Amino acid sequence: MAEIVVVGSLNQDLVVAVDRWPDSGETLTGLSLSRFAGGKGGNQAAAAAALGGNVGLVGTVGDDEAGRWLRTSLSERGVDVSRVRTVKGLPTGTAVVGVEGSGANRIVVIPGANAALGPADVEGWDWTGTRVLLLQLEVPMDVVIAAARAGRASGATVILDPAPARPLPDDLWQHVDILVPNRHEAELLTGISVTDATTARLAAARLARRGLRAVVLKLDAEGALLVEGSYVAHVAGVVVHAIDSTAAGDAFAGALAVALAEGRPLASGVVYANRAASISVTRPGAQASLPSRDEVDGLEPVGRTR
Repeated sequence: MAEIVVVGSLNQDLVVAVDRWPDSGETLTGLSLSRFAGGKGGNQAAAAAALGGNVGLVGTVGDDEAGRWLRTSLSERGVDVSRVRTVKGLPTGTAVVGVEGSGANRIVVIPGANAALGPADVEGWDWTGTRVLLLQLEVPMDVVIAAARAGRASGATVILDPAPARPLPDDLWQHVDILVPNRHEAELLTGISVTDATTARLAAARLARRGLRAVVLKLDAEGALLVEGSYVAHVAGVVVHAIDSTAAGDAFAGALAVALAEGRPLASGVVYANRAASISVTRPGAQASLPSRDEVDGLEPVGRTR
């Protein structure tokens, strides 16, 4: 069975490249329009598979061309999609992504069939041999809670990427081992604006006090901050030319899952994840930007932990 199980969304991403995002009431001419396979669940499953992980995905798509395309694309990438259910009467999820010249993005998600994913979709999973469960928040919260509870009960390490940002119920906190937020998500969950090293440590420490094994706070180009018990480490960012940050966080999460499934220490896994994310921002698209294992292993410089 799959060593890494991902429960989450599958979307087709419609990506519009622009010099800058328009202000309210303003119309601008876009530079290009592209379609990519996306959705945080699909992205993270594809990221882990690209790095050699044995990955299974639980999700839902519509009974349409986009849904068939997403299933085929993920299967060709080595992801087990046997638990990706087709929903009649709903379209496949769609994300409209605006990418500015700096590489920064803005995203609007239309859930579509993702909203039909239910607890029953995860309760039937065979957890034998599963070492890591990877979750996000683009599917209904009751599904995330059910999956976290089942994964924890099976002995898997439960990783939650709390995106899109929203408050987390107590029922979920108690079943999560590792939380992987970005600055914005950390601020929503703690009330602390993460603007520098001091506020990053304060926010991560506050999150860790919720009973988590560890918090990995993603700091974009500045790398990531790891708080694991009394151990605190900053993994410096890798200097690259960023053109599109879409799915960088998913590349990070997928790589971290692979590292932990292989038995690496968490600190080593964060370095590995940081390297994978840094490669993904150098090319456009979501799953199209995900790096291979050879690319991540060969990346220099590797960043520093301090």
